[in-house]
This record gives sequence, C-alpha cells and structure tokens, in this order.
Amino acid sequence: MRILEVMAGAKHGGAETAFVDMCIAFAEAGQDVEVVTRANDIRVPALEKAGLRVHTLPFGGRLDVYTPWKMTKIMQGFRPDIVQTWMARAPSKTPAWHDGMGIPHYLVVPRLGGYYNTKYFKSADYFNVIAPDIGKHLVEHGVPENRVRPINNFAEVEEVETPVSRAELDTPQEAKLLLSLGRLHPSKAFDTLIKVVARMKDVYLWIAGEGPQREELEQLIADLGVGARVKLLGWREDRAALLQAADICVFPSRFEPFGTVFVQAWAQKTPLVTTDADGPRQFVRHEEDGLVVGVDNEAEMEAAIARMIQDKALAANLVENAYERYLNEFTKEKTVQAYLDYFAEIKEREGLSEAA
Repeated sequence: MRILEVMAGAKHGGAETAFVDMCIAFAEAGQDVEVVTRANDIRVPALEKAGLRVHTLPFGGRLDVYTPWKMTKIMQGFRPDIVQTWMARAPSKTPAWHDGMGIPHYLVVPRLGGYYNTKYFKSADYFNVIAPDIGKHLVEHGVPENRVRPINNFAEVEEVETPVSRAELDTPQEAKLLLSLGRLHPSKAFDTLIKVVARMKDVYLWIAGEGPQREELEQLIADLGVGARVKLLGWREDRAALLQAADICVFPSRFEPFGTVFVQAWAQKTPLVTTDADGPRQFVRHEEDGLVVGVDNEAEMEAAIARMIQDKALAANLVENAYERYLNEFTKEKTVQAYLDYFAEIKEREGLSEAA
C-alpha cells in the first residue's frame, strides 16, 4: 500500500514523536511510504536515516497557497492509496482527490490525537482517532460514526543496553527517582509534580522535554529550592534508557487526549502514577496497571508516589499487569496491523483498487 504521511508539527512534541515512529513502522511493515512535513532538524534526519523520502513544505497560514499546490504535485508523483494527516494544520492544507489530478483515487484519513474543530477536515474521507472519546467528539459534530475508527497509539522505544547514568545527572544511586516526559507546557502539569516532589524527602525528579514553559518551571524550581533534586533534561531521544533508570514514571497531565507516556512506561516495566486526564482515564485501570490520581490533586499524587515507593509488592504487581496490557493492546505490530486493516477495509468499501 502506498501511504503519504502528512504533518506540519511543532519543533518538539509527543504527536511529532509518534508521527516519526508511525512513518518508520509502516515502512518496516513493507508499505511504500513518503512523508510531507515542515523542515525540522530532528524529524527530517530521523525519517531520512530510516530510508524514507521526505518533502518539506512551509504549512503557513491562510495565505499559503504554495503548500496545497506543491502537495498536489507530490501526490501526482507518488500516487498514494492513503493520505494520513496529523493534527489540524496538515489536513487543512491537504487537497481532496478529484478527477483533474490524473491519478487513482486516494483517501484522506486524518489521524486525530485531540479534540479539533471539524472545520479543518474538509478534505477528509475517513478518520482514525487514538482514543474513543475523540471519536465521540467527531460524531457529536456531524461525522458519521461509520467513518471513524479508534486505533491505539503504540509504544516504540529504542533497545537499551544500559540505563541512563544517574551519576552523570547528579542523582544518588540510592535515591528514589521519578521520571516524567513531555512538552514543557501548562497542559502537562509539571508544576504540580515539582511542588509534590519539593515536599518529599530524598525523592529526585527528571523531566525530559522542551517547550515554552521552561523559564517558568526553572523559576519554580529555584523558588522551591529543589534545584539539586529536580532536573530539566531538555528534549531526549533515549526514552527507554531514561525509563529504565527511574523507579517510577509519573504522568501528571491536566489535559491529555491519549498520552503515549503511560504506554512507554508499561513497555519498559516502570511503575506508573498518572492523573485521570481524558486519555489515561480511558485506558489505565487504577490499582491494576497503575495508580490514578485526580488532576492537580497534590495530596493524592504525593500519597500515590509514596505508596509506590513503600509497597514493592504492589509496584511489582502493577508492572506485571501493565506489561501484559502492553503486549495485548499497544505493541507496534498490533497497532500497525490495525491501521493497515482499516485502510484496506475503507478502500474496499469505496471500491478502490491499488494505485498503479
């Protein structure tokens, strides 16, 4: 199957990371994949290193007519079966198929990881969503239910020979180490987690990510006097090695439509504490495969972290159940096959043969 993957994207972010992982996963599964994205010094080299052809376009505002014009040219050259778009900017710039293109009929299938306004998806034929509630949002806004398919994100984490060195990050080997990953943005609630850690003795925290809230979080760390115990690591490409170095993964988000971090923790057998933000609430089962606390509830979060530290039997049981969930529902192989099955199903429904 010929799949064109399209994302504008920010410099860093969870969706951007998932985009790269998905493009490479499709190619590894034997599909013919090309990519359209903004110029980016992280995504583009990673995709090209994997052997994918990458087209870079500006994805500008309303006056940017070059991006959809050039994308049409790319489509005429590549002749895709499926055009999978990500987030909102990419589908708004993606042209729907028409006879004048002179190529076989392709289907535009936005992949939604958030509760976007449906005005951005005028070229869409079908949708896939990463959580059931996002699908409900689309249906409530007029999208026919039979054109929406929930498909989980998967956890793609690199193979690790050794965990990240605690010594290199001035973290005592005997300390209890928490890890949190994500964009430095208010929706991720790292400020709440930092306040919790400030009250806990001998607990260290690494936050891996970059974003607009860095200065604010640095100031909070200084104000609370926890600079020796709380480390902002910047954007990292070694997620698995970080998770293996940590005692607990804490996912403190205020707003999270899915949240691949919880799946990554499950895949690396790292005990998980998460909030009941939209995404985790739909998947993580409290006291079965993680501990779930209220959004911005500092007391609950502190108690859950302390409980995970003190009750090693509980932590081991949660990890065992979580890893089983990962194997059954969130592996790369299962997710990729679910996408390919869906693409084949909708092509058959529309009476479309493979592109020549």
